[in-house]
Amino acid sequence: MRLRTRKALLNFAFFGGALCFILYVNVIQSRHVDKRRFAWTRVRYSTTAVNLPAAYGVCPGLASSAKPALVVSRVAADGNAEWTDRLSELYHLCVYTVDGSREERVTHLQVPANRGHEAMAYLTFLIDNFDDIPAAGTVFVHGSRWAWHNDSPEYDNAALLAALNVSAALAPSGYHNLRCDWSASTCAPDYGPPQGSLETSVNARLQPWAARAVSDAALSHALSALFGGKLSRKDLDARVLLGRRDAVRAQCCAQFVVSRERVWQHSRDEYVALRQWLLDGSKERRDGDRTPNKDAAPADDRIAGRILSYIWHIIFLPIDVSTGQDASNDLDLDRLNALACPRADECYCRLYGRCDLQGCDEPGTCRGQYILPPDFSLSDDWAATHS
Repeated sequence: MRLRTRKALLNFAFFGGALCFILYVNVIQSRHVDKRRFAWTRVRYSTTAVNLPAAYGVCPGLASSAKPALVVSRVAADGNAEWTDRLSELYHLCVYTVDGSREERVTHLQVPANRGHEAMAYLTFLIDNFDDIPAAGTVFVHGSRWAWHNDSPEYDNAALLAALNVSAALAPSGYHNLRCDWSASTCAPDYGPPQGSLETSVNARLQPWAARAVSDAALSHALSALFGGKLSRKDLDARVLLGRRDAVRAQCCAQFVVSRERVWQHSRDEYVALRQWLLDGSKERRDGDRTPNKDAAPADDRIAGRILSYIWHIIFLPIDVSTGQDASNDLDLDRLNALACPRADECYCRLYGRCDLQGCDEPGTCRGQYILPPDFSLSDDWAATHS
């Protein structure tokens, strides 16, 4: 056989084999696509840590408060937290500082480590105040008043929170993201390839510097680690891992309101496990632990934080709003995606009283309500010129 012919046959066999493998993987991992139901109802992550953090974040006066709690996760770079003081008539303030000076650490509530961005403060609040979650609900926000992701024409979180109708926001399902505009979210159908797809995995390998691509690719394993735990992979993988065509739709930017009932649909131990997933994945823990947990959060904080921003609604949305089924049932992904991404005009009206808006022809935007700023950032003098 001629050498050229032999090479052509080898190339054909190689590419044919690769194509068959890709088709096989997609078929195997898409067997449950029609059902699209997942066992994401209980956090089952198992930590290898021996000692768990003490209570750093008990919010004073919360147990006797009739107001919704406002949980603020701030860093020193956010500047002075006094902007939240003017909201104290509406909310019971619980302000956490994850870094900063000794004085700031004394005057604000604390977290075990600066990990997972805002998630560490959120989870610390839920753990340390679990029995005292207000009946009026809890709002979780970042520590900066002015930020590109605040869904206000001037990007002002103080104005947004002053206008927020907490009870109306909680009425449909007990959870609601504070953003209505779909930009920077995964809500739009053209967001990109599904997180479980082969294309997403390839993109993450080709662009290891791209936090979004790497986070999307890491989501499937994270869901398996968090909700599968040590239960039989034979029983759970098909209902925990994302299939190749499965996309998790989620609003951007980890600011939301949740009811006490939705918080209490999980045990305190589940929130401890979720926080330990973050802590176990820290670089210091990975470097110093003789038996690092391969299922722990990625060491890169950008990736770990983004993964949690994708799944807050999975944690807090009820399994089936229409039937009120309990947490022993699986989650329907299509229903979950629909609840996570309501129409922008309906959202603005329900949360902020901005009703009968014009320019809402697309489901994810209303003209004049929010504009995504260039490079996802505000000018350096924005706070000074808009205060």
